[in-house]
Amino acid sequence: MIAPLPALVPGPVAAQEAGVAPATIRKWVQLGRLTAAGKAGRAQLFRLEDVFAAERTASRRPPVPRPGGPAA
Repeated sequence: MIAPLPALVPGPVAAQEAGVAPATIRKWVQLGRLTAAGKAGRAQLFRLEDVFAAERTASRRPPVPRPGGPAA
């Protein structure tokens, strides 16, 4: 039997589970792609299913063209 996932996890744990840097979790929050589901002191807490959904959305986005970059 598979153990249930914890209800809420702090940002660094969420980042580790999604395979991204903690700064990426903070950036997703800043961009509105991820919302904290709670707080423990100063730490934001996240649902892992929300983190995985944000990661899937971010991985599907096409790269943003940068000025002076190679032309397609």
